[in-house]
Amino acid sequence: MPHDYAADHQGHSGGTRQPLFGLEIDALTMTEVLERAHHGTEDHMRFLIGVVNAAKIVQMRRDAQLRGSLLEADVLLADGQSVIWASRILGHPLPERIAGIDLFERLLESANEEQRSVYFLGARPEVLAQLLNRVRERYPRLVVAGSRDGYFGDDEAASVAAGIADSHADMLFLGISSPKKENFLARFGPELDVPLLHGVGGSFDVLAGVTRRAPDAWQRLGFEWAYRLLQEPGRLWNRYLFTNTAFIALTVRERIHPTTTYSVDGPTSGTRTETDGPADG
Repeated sequence: MPHDYAADHQGHSGGTRQPLFGLEIDALTMTEVLERAHHGTEDHMRFLIGVVNAAKIVQMRRDAQLRGSLLEADVLLADGQSVIWASRILGHPLPERIAGIDLFERLLESANEEQRSVYFLGARPEVLAQLLNRVRERYPRLVVAGSRDGYFGDDEAASVAAGIADSHADMLFLGISSPKKENFLARFGPELDVPLLHGVGGSFDVLAGVTRRAPDAWQRLGFEWAYRLLQEPGRLWNRYLFTNTAFIALTVRERIHPTTTYSVDGPTSGTRTETDGPADG
């Protein structure tokens, strides 16, 4: 089992964690995250990366397992531009958005340079095959320790985890939607023996060329979600409508009554607890 990176580096953020929505989000730049990731893999110490966007912040208030998995992360980053905007409105500014797919690609570059081994878990079988082809073309020095599509049931999860452990990979990327990926890590993380763990959601589809990413201008404006909505309106419009509305309402509420800071065992400080009312009304 890897060493516990968080335990070995108490106060690892150097006082740069910002309290937002009951979480403590790391106020780090991409360069700082990559440096910490390098140390984690170099020393074979766990470096569990968690990322949050508007959807997760809304969902985690009702999903205790998702919330717990976020609290277990050794570094918790703002993936969504809306979280960056909210951090400024709430007086706890974060320096920059660190998109999960950008971090994913930078970590693949590092793995290629350092000849690290990587395990890919997620996506449909045909998408995963396309992803592996592209990874081998773009990162020829990277070692693919193993791969598995993301379509497995709870009864198969233990064997999937055992396969990952047997691969002895340096990095594990999970191209699985939330909260399944967070819950998988919460359940099996200690057994995987992989130093670096990063849930990248739909990034497998993008890197495989199945889904197009928003142009840079859309990303800078914080409209990457809208570009994705245009590609899959039937599947996403209801989810985005609910999530965005709930997140705006939650941000207004946070301005007045900040959420109690969560801990693994429950709220630890702040001005409001979950008993004070519904999360996203």
